[in-house]
Amino acid sequence: MAAQPRRLFGTDGVRGVAGTEITPDLAARVGRAFAELLLERDTCPTVLLARDTRASGPELSEAVAAALCAGGVRVADCGVIPTGALCLLVRARGLAGGVVVSSSHNPPASNGIKLVGPGGQKLSIDEQHRVGEMVLASDAAEPGRQVGECLRDEGAGEDYLGMILADFAADSLSGLRVLLDCAHGSAWELAPRAFAAAGATVETLNCDCDGAHINDGCGSTAPAAMAAAVVEREADLGVAFDGDADRAVFATHTGAVVDGDGGKFVLATDLQARGLLEPPLVVGTVMNNFGLERALAERGIELLRTPVGDRHVVAAMREMGARLGGEQSGHIIFAETLIGDGTYTALRVAEVVARSGRPLAELAAPVRKIPQLLVNVPVARLAVWEANGAVQATAADWERRLTGRGRVLIRPSGTEPVVRIMVEADDDELAREAAHALAAVIAALR
Repeated sequence: MAAQPRRLFGTDGVRGVAGTEITPDLAARVGRAFAELLLERDTCPTVLLARDTRASGPELSEAVAAALCAGGVRVADCGVIPTGALCLLVRARGLAGGVVVSSSHNPPASNGIKLVGPGGQKLSIDEQHRVGEMVLASDAAEPGRQVGECLRDEGAGEDYLGMILADFAADSLSGLRVLLDCAHGSAWELAPRAFAAAGATVETLNCDCDGAHINDGCGSTAPAAMAAAVVEREADLGVAFDGDADRAVFATHTGAVVDGDGGKFVLATDLQARGLLEPPLVVGTVMNNFGLERALAERGIELLRTPVGDRHVVAAMREMGARLGGEQSGHIIFAETLIGDGTYTALRVAEVVARSGRPLAELAAPVRKIPQLLVNVPVARLAVWEANGAVQATAADWERRLTGRGRVLIRPSGTEPVVRIMVEADDDELAREAAHALAAVIAALR
């Protein structure tokens, strides 16, 4: 039982199946624990509350809001808006924090709760653990006397659009035909409005609030339909968001998918060309493809890798003074905000296309992806492999053999008892040989 508090919250909040794992009772207990944390540093805190379009969202949001109010917190309910929007609004308004009821890119049956602190940033790991410990130690949530108040924030969407459009002229995207796949999620209304306001001709796909189909064969995790629609509708480029719209994956006019690696390359090289990429580095994660690293290196730009998760990317950007960072998934972060927002990311990429007069296919072409082979090895104890000499020697040998051609990554799963082996190599047979050799050594451990 002692280890469970550190498992309630993952890298991006608590998630699970709505109705069985993520229930109104759990949402209320999370709200009550978050209120207790906030009241330690602010006697009258105000938080923003947002959700995506899932059918379970309203009930979970109401439970969170009631618990926060019973704990003495003032709640401004923004309704359906992207996660990035809530984070930007928390920062702009100087509020104590925020709560997002969303399961991001996960299927419709899932839901989750993300907690945001001052400045619009995620809570620290220690703070998340504290909230998790309080939740797991608490009894079923009891209705409490309302001490705070809950108000509807009708202007949140407009305020968000005003913030992200401040960097773009009304004709920034003039002449561009852009197709947007909003994944039936929280960008369904605001993303098309943002692109139209910046001068683009907007085509839409899955741009409605049908939460029963959120991320269902669409959006950033399944961009094939969006890419095909770009060709069919003769658009200049396409963008696919995920359910809470913090990710953006692109498609070229030829129907080729450009993920976060390609998007980051386009943005980085544009900043470099304008003398704005100082220092000459981009922050990524261990999962960024070696093809991105090689393409950046050819232009004198370093790729600094962090563990998976935007929290680590933001920390490294702050430490290094980097202008740009992000993940392969399409979650890209700019130094101006240090907050990932899919619509803002998409506007920035589209603006590079419009300003340069070059198609996205040409701008992203230097990123030649190296094939990745992923192997999961079940283990009894996750920590055993890290200190094992045979594993370390085998990994070091393959890293030497793949120098300049690929790389090896071994990491424990954060959700199940498996060690994940990822091998990138420009030769499929070599990648398979490396992955199987490493898997055999790890599987032999007891």
